Amino acid sequence: MDVSVYIAGLSMGLSLIIAIGAQNAFLLRQGLRGQHVFAVCLACALSDAILIGVGVAGFGTAAAWLPWLDPVMRYAGAAFLAWYGAKSLWSAWRSTGALTVGPQAEGPGPVKTLLACLAITWLNPHVYLDTVVLLGTISTQFDGFQASFAAGAITGSFLFFFSLGYGATKLRPIFARPAAWRLLEGVIALVMWAIAVRLVTGG
Repeated sequence: MDVSVYIAGLSMGLSLIIAIGAQNAFLLRQGLRGQHVFAVCLACALSDAILIGVGVAGFGTAAAWLPWLDPVMRYAGAAFLAWYGAKSLWSAWRSTGALTVGPQAEGPGPVKTLLACLAITWLNPHVYLDTVVLLGTISTQFDGFQASFAAGAITGSFLFFFSLGYGATKLRPIFARPAAWRLLEGVIALVMWAIAVRLVTGG
């Protein structure tokens, strides 16, 4: 284990996932609701770990071998994000209550929540670009220490996702007001749609 390479992987991994995106918006929403937070954080982190491992292992050229993969993932991801954005906007439009904290809070069960989380993660081609292609390419600069780089990047994913998921609970007093919750749902809808448009247009 090379500490300097590990730190390089950690910083690079964090820099790629810290931006607001569909996955982060979904996790933030679950954290605020306090529903299935650990499972969603773990699903996001493990998904990243798998993709980083694949990229560092040398499969960053998979898209070149399978030219049909990019458009299929792009349009499937855009369709899902458009649907999820519409769902969030509908929730913002019809919601009249504040954020409910505690066992009485309503929401999808763990299976549906995890399926939505995995769909948002694995149907987003940008996830593959960041983890498999970009991190996989950067890791080649550390010949012989790719494992240290991957370990750092994976650590960054676990730190970020669990910090976001559980840190969101600190914002619950703000979202105890109905207007704040509706605003968050509206912002999530816009984020989902913006990403969907970028996927379709190739931006």
